[in-house]
Amino acid sequence: MKNILLIGGSGFLGGHVAQRLAAQGHRLTVPTRHRERARRLLVLPTVEVVETDVHDDARLAELLAGQDAVINLVGILHSRYGLPYGPDFARAHVDLPRRIAVACRAAGVRRVIHVSALNADSNGPSQYLRSKGAGEAALREAGAALDLTIFRPSVIFGPDDSFLNLFASLQRLAPVMPLGSAQARFQPVYVEDVAQAIVACLDRRDAFGQAYCCCGPRVYTLADLVRYVGRQIGKPRPILALPEALARIQAGLLELLPNPPMSVDNLDSMDVDSVCPGGDLLPFGATPTALEAVAPEYLAASTPRYRYYGYRLKAHR
Repeated sequence: MKNILLIGGSGFLGGHVAQRLAAQGHRLTVPTRHRERARRLLVLPTVEVVETDVHDDARLAELLAGQDAVINLVGILHSRYGLPYGPDFARAHVDLPRRIAVACRAAGVRRVIHVSALNADSNGPSQYLRSKGAGEAALREAGAALDLTIFRPSVIFGPDDSFLNLFASLQRLAPVMPLGSAQARFQPVYVEDVAQAIVACLDRRDAFGQAYCCCGPRVYTLADLVRYVGRQIGKPRPILALPEALARIQAGLLELLPNPPMSVDNLDSMDVDSVCPGGDLLPFGATPTALEAVAPEYLAASTPRYRYYGYRLKAHR
């Protein structure tokens, strides 16, 4: 049994990691700015949800007291503009990992697991990828003081994801799908596979100092994925592949929305294929789960036909 500080535990990936760690009997502390966001974790018997601000050094020091390990899952997709990256990316992806490294050294906590992104690179094509690369560098600067493991997943899919479900929502509303970077390539990885890898590496000394890519078994273009989602929800839409200039105009308009489905920086990230460079798709010999084995069930769950079938089952008809 370990005491683990799970930063970002109230997010999409965090919920799956928390469930696996709790099932093994580990005691988890999950900090969050808003306790309501972590309500699904409250039923786990070994999880303590703490309403606090991890960007406050004093609060972070308090959280680290008595911990055996730290897992950082914090990541955002959008930020105000800046060079080499915007202030929101800087705060979440660079400053927070640096604070974690400093606080861990002060508290004597050596084991740190950090989730970055495939193609993270301080010289990458987008603010997002540059900030992710800088965050990795900030942790590595601690050197031998930390037993650090980094994970770099491609886009993650699973129930409640913000990737395939986004395409489903758009195709329910729009008669046609105007798509920028339609030929950008992805190798989507199942959320449970990433969570399993994170938990499995906790006590592995051979994982210290390593960075692992995480990908699924198949490569798709963005257009392939949109078509697949459309078929699964019974709303296949024609795809209009936009030239780069129009794609950037579209993304610039969409990023003005309160919860933007796309931004210019997202387009910049797609200049590099989100595909594993080769070798093992998951660490420790794990076999990746096919998207087709999981996605149909949760995509279909929101269709009228599926809901009607569920009602019939409940009525025993």
